[in-house]
Amino acid sequence: MPKQNISPVDHPQAVLQQIKQIGQNIAIARKRRGETQAQWARRLGVSQPTMARIERGDPSVAMASYVMCMWLVNPAVAVADLIAPQNDHAALEREVTRVRQPRKPATPRTAVAAGVRSPAAKSANQTAAGLAALLQAGAKVST
Repeated sequence: MPKQNISPVDHPQAVLQQIKQIGQNIAIARKRRGETQAQWARRLGVSQPTMARIERGDPSVAMASYVMCMWLVNPAVAVADLIAPQNDHAALEREVTRVRQPRKPATPRTAVAAGVRSPAAKSANQTAAGLAALLQAGAKVST
């Protein structure tokens, strides 16, 4: 196995707690189904001791093993959706802020005074509106 760049003990405590919670939830799901660690280990293609480490929330177990367990519990929910671009609210907010920042007008001052908008300004407003709609849709989904 290749050497890890970061030792699991160096991970932030919040990350370690999340992994431990995932492991506990996997153990609960397995037990509720009346299955043994050995049965799940066979389904995952790992050893029983590795299955025990997953249920303890060992951060050094391969991510694929955790994702496979989550898929066994609920194949209808895509784990990748958790970090899908449309759910990355911090990045969307940053993009909206960037698009809404005032730009120097590319048109002569007389056109600006007359209320004529440049194509670039219209495009920026449309982009900002689209990003704002994504943020609102994401907020509705998460509530």
